[in-house]
Amino acid sequence: MRLATYNFQNLFDRVKVMNSEIWTEGRGENGSLEGRFAAARDVLERVARLNRLIAQPVYDAETRGDIHDCLIALGLERSDEAPYVRLRQNKHRLVRRTRGGGLEVVANGREDWIGWLELKREAVDEEAIRNTARVLQHVDADIVAAVEVEDRIPLLRFNDDILPMVGHAPYDHVMAINGNDDRGIDVGILSRGYPLRAMRSHVDDRDADGDRIFSRDCACYQVETAAGSLWLLVNHLKSKSGDFARARHRRRAQAERVRDLYLALRTEGEARIAVLGDFNDLKDEWALAPLFHDTDLRDVSDHPSYVMADGRTGTFGNCAASDHIDFILLSPHLFDRVSATSVCRLGIWGGKRGTLFPHFPTVTKPSEAASDHAAVWVDLDL
Repeated sequence: MRLATYNFQNLFDRVKVMNSEIWTEGRGENGSLEGRFAAARDVLERVARLNRLIAQPVYDAETRGDIHDCLIALGLERSDEAPYVRLRQNKHRLVRRTRGGGLEVVANGREDWIGWLELKREAVDEEAIRNTARVLQHVDADIVAAVEVEDRIPLLRFNDDILPMVGHAPYDHVMAINGNDDRGIDVGILSRGYPLRAMRSHVDDRDADGDRIFSRDCACYQVETAAGSLWLLVNHLKSKSGDFARARHRRRAQAERVRDLYLALRTEGEARIAVLGDFNDLKDEWALAPLFHDTDLRDVSDHPSYVMADGRTGTFGNCAASDHIDFILLSPHLFDRVSATSVCRLGIWGGKRGTLFPHFPTVTKPSEAASDHAAVWVDLDL
């Protein structure tokens, strides 16, 4: 069996502020992971802050002032439409605009109006969609953990319509469970030859304060193999966008919960378990310690076969060691059955000019890249 994880970065449409050109412009001089979030970070922080402000039951003078400032910063002073966001005022009004260009917050609290702030989306380049299919064709995995897909229907369309365009047979089983991210960033699974027997969602798992733990979900899939059940815990942990300290602590809480779910399966007698997906952090970081230090899970990149000839061992962006954020972690039973493992970077536009490593000839510019992420795969002798 070949098992893979791949961050699709959405199939047919993406949040506009997260498109590849904006991300490329935002990369830091040192190529750091945090530097790559620079262009989108301000917008996402202000959106998050504004959503917290408008959710308050009462808007006092200070809150109205903060709402006003966020709206101006997002480009909403003259219209409900801005380059990256849209203000929905479906019933009654949050703000009033004057002919002279002034903006006034007129609602006194959340019950005074019905509406919300949403991030705009735009279509993905058609060649990028086909290049995504080419990545899956090249990897040719039996099971793919699909990270950052809109929902099941786009994933099904991609499976049934796009994969055959590049000569790749569609998968037998396609599933995605809608998670907690209102941008349409979900996790799912594609499986061929291995029936999907059960699914467990953890979207409503909560911490001690009653807040939802997962930014998206830790979707748990039970797959049938000749050797017995294989459990896949598919994750897309909190990104580093927004408030970095807050994001780090949330990733830590998510890693702790995933650890507990893994240990519960082990207690139930399950031996074939993989925890995989986009963890949005490095294995040595504090946020991921519950997975890498508090369990017996083994990272496939620690296997002797995980050797890159050019020394670039990462999975994201420029694929340096400091860009290793996508993982397949295996229970000891599975790790002992690894025969080969590696990454596929052919869908990435590497570096400013796309020359850091080979990619498909159909990737001629950043917008045609399948993703900023490599696909990670592992062969298991079950």
